[in-house]
Amino acid sequence: QAQLVESGGGLVQPGGSLSLSCVASGSRFSIPTMGWYRRGPGKQRELVARITSYGATWYGDSVKGRFTISRDNAKNTVYLQMNSLKPEDTAEYYCNTVPSIMAWGQGTQVTVSS
Repeated sequence: QAQLVESGGGLVQPGGSLSLSCVASGSRFSIPTMGWYRRGPGKQRELVARITSYGATWYGDSVKGRFTISRDNAKNTVYLQMNSLKPEDTAEYYCNTVPSIMAWGQGTQVTVSS
């Protein structure tokens, strides 16, 4: 059964950086577009970045220029490098296909606070 496992979250000060990873098992990872989503406190889950199987990327306006999505198809892993973090980036971060058709993983919590 396909499973997504996110990691790399934590507590960081404003302006800091974090690198998230997501391993997808039991799926044809090399085919679909993969994305990073987040759900902030009291907010709906939103897509913040996506990457196609051949590496084309898209970013939401709120993270453009600060976040970088990448993938390693051989490792069934998608990454999110987050720089210049802001308090409003505080959220639970998830990965999934775009559109989201796999079961959601447990997510990884990112907290940006001084």
